[in-house]
Amino acid sequence: MLAGPQHRESGTIRLRITPEGFGTVADPPLLVTSTTLRTSAAPVTLMGATCTELAKAFGAEAGPPAGIHKDHAELGPDEPLHVDPDAASELFSAFRRGDAALRRLAPHQTPVLWPEHFDVGIQLDEVNYGVSPGDHYVNEPYAYVGPWTPRTGEFWNAPFGAARPMRALPGELLDAFFAEGRALAAG
Repeated sequence: MLAGPQHRESGTIRLRITPEGFGTVADPPLLVTSTTLRTSAAPVTLMGATCTELAKAFGAEAGPPAGIHKDHAELGPDEPLHVDPDAASELFSAFRRGDAALRRLAPHQTPVLWPEHFDVGIQLDEVNYGVSPGDHYVNEPYAYVGPWTPRTGEFWNAPFGAARPMRALPGELLDAFFAEGRALAAG
């Protein structure tokens, strides 16, 4: 819905976290807030709309970016969207917290919301840091530290490194998790 049109127009799939939700980093200017897609033309409700209808609202073609990633949602362009406002709010909160913590961890970097996995993250010294909305490994929003070279020890509790549910990292504990992962990954 966002990455495909942005890639076709501006050559990038990168998305960004905003105070209201998430959006494109280049043209076309698009922003998702809870259950609404904001475009330069007018806001459009997501509930019940199809990706084809949403793309037409801002004069674009629906579909993933061609030739970039094979993984994408199993949602067809003409299937109606169903958005749970409470789940969207929880996810946006996790992404905002993650984005802020990543900026504190590495102030010289800009976190990216990657559309193919829909996680916000950075890479620093051959270690990935970020927040995932949840997946087959952890079925809720979680923070992760993923060294490119596997590590062992109590901290490293996931096949890709370390993962902690966001609900277990209130306040400054998210920053502490990323800092501990950075120190342990550095050896």
